[in-house]
Amino acid sequence: MPFLETPGGVSIHYEESGTGRPLVLVHGWATSGVVWRFQAPLAETCRLITVDLRGHGCSSSPSSGYGLTDLTDDLVALFIELSLNDAVLLGWSLGAQVALAAFPYLRERLAGLALVGGTPRFTLADDYDFGLPSSEPRGMGLGVRRDFQKTMGGFFRKMFAAGELTREQENLIAREIVIPGRLPEPDVALATLDILSTADLREMLPAVDRPVLLIHGGADTICLPGASRYMAEQIPGAHLVELAGVGHAPFLSRPDEFNRILSGFMEDIHGRD
Repeated sequence: MPFLETPGGVSIHYEESGTGRPLVLVHGWATSGVVWRFQAPLAETCRLITVDLRGHGCSSSPSSGYGLTDLTDDLVALFIELSLNDAVLLGWSLGAQVALAAFPYLRERLAGLALVGGTPRFTLADDYDFGLPSSEPRGMGLGVRRDFQKTMGGFFRKMFAAGELTREQENLIAREIVIPGRLPEPDVALATLDILSTADLREMLPAVDRPVLLIHGGADTICLPGASRYMAEQIPGAHLVELAGVGHAPFLSRPDEFNRILSGFMEDIHGRD
């Protein structure tokens, strides 16, 4: 089980398979690299790397330091340690914010960026209509404090639209993703939830000058589809794929389609070399 020891003494767990150009996958809030299990076939054509953010999965949990800068620093350290270049960096949900925040520091090492179910700002603002009310993260925090397991179960179910999953898919996701997964400690979930309450990355979008793929479920109620439409307008040349009837985790509910879209994006990038 490979680990990176950061300069700050945090052990970051990662997994890698395959060879070729790197594809680095960053998970979302209160999950871990296990969520990418259905993306394992991508290792047939690239060097596939999944990472557990600090305090998540098998990575260590420091007593403090769960801000966006901390998560970004860990990701940059991973790229340096593994000598990753010409890479595609993919972030989902909170991981999309980590990927965006890391972009200025990883720019020279990146061939492209993929943001799944992402948003530059999770909450509404007077000049931003594509977030949720600030009461949403506050309510999640209250639920975490009152009954962590129940709250996380409800959050996971909310990732999928009504009728999106067949019973067979539900059982497969439970067996391959949920049961092997490991929830963070409640204090870690609360600390990283604060990122969703405060981060605003809109100003940096026009400066993203690598090919960008945006994948968003059209029925996503956690990060609204309008957020990716907004990013598609703000990021020069970004390509948006919106999947009708799909919720917050298309890589789980539509893994074959998701993998094809991502593979096509990578082939397009590498074809420009």
